[in-house]
Amino acid sequence: MKQSLLFVPTLRDEPKEAEIISHKYMLRAGYIKQVAAGIYAYLPLALRSLKKIEKIIREELDAIGASELLMPALQPAELWLESGRWNQYGDTLMRLKDRHERDFALGPTHEEVITFLVKDVLNSYKKLPVSLYQIQTKFRDELRPRFGLMRGREFIMNDAYSFNENASSLDETYEKFHQAYINIFTRCSLDFRAVQADSGNIGGSESCEFMVLSDIGEDTIVYSDSSEFASNIEVHNLPVGAPSPDGKGTILHAKGIEVGHIFKLGTKYTNSMKAQFTNEEGNREDILMGCYGIGVSRVLMSIIEQNNDDKGIIWPKSVAPFDIHIIIIDPKNNNQTAVATQLEKTLEKRYEVLIDDRFERPGVKFSDSDLIGLPVRVTVGKNIDNGFIEVKFRDKDEKFEVKIADLVDFINENY
Repeated sequence: MKQSLLFVPTLRDEPKEAEIISHKYMLRAGYIKQVAAGIYAYLPLALRSLKKIEKIIREELDAIGASELLMPALQPAELWLESGRWNQYGDTLMRLKDRHERDFALGPTHEEVITFLVKDVLNSYKKLPVSLYQIQTKFRDELRPRFGLMRGREFIMNDAYSFNENASSLDETYEKFHQAYINIFTRCSLDFRAVQADSGNIGGSESCEFMVLSDIGEDTIVYSDSSEFASNIEVHNLPVGAPSPDGKGTILHAKGIEVGHIFKLGTKYTNSMKAQFTNEEGNREDILMGCYGIGVSRVLMSIIEQNNDDKGIIWPKSVAPFDIHIIIIDPKNNNQTAVATQLEKTLEKRYEVLIDDRFERPGVKFSDSDLIGLPVRVTVGKNIDNGFIEVKFRDKDEKFEVKIADLVDFINENY
């Protein structure tokens, strides 16, 4: 892909409105642009990384037998009245009326809609269990949108819902999602913890949050220094140094960004919305539900929050918008352009390549490359006359002079 054709509006100066690293770098590197408070456009580089995060999510959820669908963002008030949440949810629910004065909401979540969709279909124990998921834009009228993609009024979310006939079946599905989430966040190269959590206004008997460790996190995690015990402080308000509830070690605190949350809902929605099935004995019962959510756009900002330096973003290769950034020092030099073009064709057989063919000074190109943060930089300059090019990995300081003929093998061995 030629950078001259890609919309990447990089900025030299730090945006005054940006308070945290991820927000600052996403604006400066041309990943996002604010349209209104808490509402952002995802520009081409950001969208490429978002698609890779979504691909990881799809692969892991498909692997546990969940099926993808897509539900409407616009939801009729009747469904929320039926569940009892129309008045309970509060001011963060974005409400509107159509031309006939009928009430609707822009979905912050989809428990009501998914229950409506399955209630007349999953009517027998023979049809259970079922797990469904989607990746979709959500809406919440936050009082104070802040920190870029961390707390916005419009955001991308993966939400999933399971339907089970009994508690043991729900437990089994819940554990499958728990492991799938661990796999997802691990593949996204995040440093995170799974913690006991409060179910909040979603409801349910048990829930677990997945917290990315970060000093700018809005939640406090209490965890043991000697075991896997971890909890949101809202559940276990334990001071630093207190004995761990599991009897192993003492309590430490850390800040966390919530990127995922899973819930055992039980019959909270199926009871109020009359979603029942016939059990093996022929009796009617409320279906048991679980719900599971990942803030996809928040995962994006969390990755940047944990992977950066004073020059810009340092992308993990699993979610980088491109793998390799080829820099042409002088696009007017026919030899440099020809070598860069040939390298691009060769590398594209295995990697995603962005080629900086812009008529900019070398210093600008190198600064933009560091800011954008692609994992591998290949510089095509005067040394091609001697048969060499320069290779630098974004997460290391060392630069390598590599023979042009050996480039592919060198990258294959080191990337």
